[in-house]
Amino acid sequence: MSIAQDFKQHFRLLPSAWLLVVQLFILILSFFTYDHGAYRVLTWILGVLALLLIGRVIRETSVFTLTGLFFVLGALFFSVLILLGFNQVSIQILTHGFEACAYFYAAYGLLRYMFADRYLTKDELFAAGAVFTLIAWGFAFLYNICQLLVPMSFSKPDHQGLQSWLDLLFLSFSLQSATGLSDIFPISPAARVISILQMFMGVMFLAVVVSRLVALQYISHLPEKNHHDDT
Repeated sequence: MSIAQDFKQHFRLLPSAWLLVVQLFILILSFFTYDHGAYRVLTWILGVLALLLIGRVIRETSVFTLTGLFFVLGALFFSVLILLGFNQVSIQILTHGFEACAYFYAAYGLLRYMFADRYLTKDELFAAGAVFTLIAWGFAFLYNICQLLVPMSFSKPDHQGLQSWLDLLFLSFSLQSATGLSDIFPISPAARVISILQMFMGVMFLAVVVSRLVALQYISHLPEKNHHDDT
């Protein structure tokens, strides 16, 4: 088996894992400054790859529709415009809007994929992590839209005005994980409403998804006779 065929087989078996790896790699690259041109290009390339993987993951689930394809292609189109130098606020808002919809739609598709049967697979474990990061990324895009539409939506002790993408992503993960470690505070009513929605979704994720995985793991270890009776 060639390397390409081996990679294709691994991707087909674990699409959620590859999506999670790309997202974590983008996060690791955040150590570099956003003012560096090469970093912006590399980040855009990885962002495009993440969107393509999202399209592929959606296709692997039962919710692959023209709607999901529309979100992914829209995000790609407006991302190209920004890369070409069209940095108007309206284009940024449209880009982040399509990206948020694509990430949320992929999270919804992965949730349906995880709840489709009563068997726990390795990819479903990766899907649980991917859903968490997809939701966090989606809300970070919403926060960016919020601060573009409503100036001074967020407050930070050492910085006023538009917050960086990394700061907004940190806020998103902090709220969703209920750790409360962020030094950024939502100030505007719109920002606070979005924050409340994310905190609710973070709690529901832990309550529903984690309990689902624990139940599936328990069912998989039941004796054969009890397992058949339960199904």
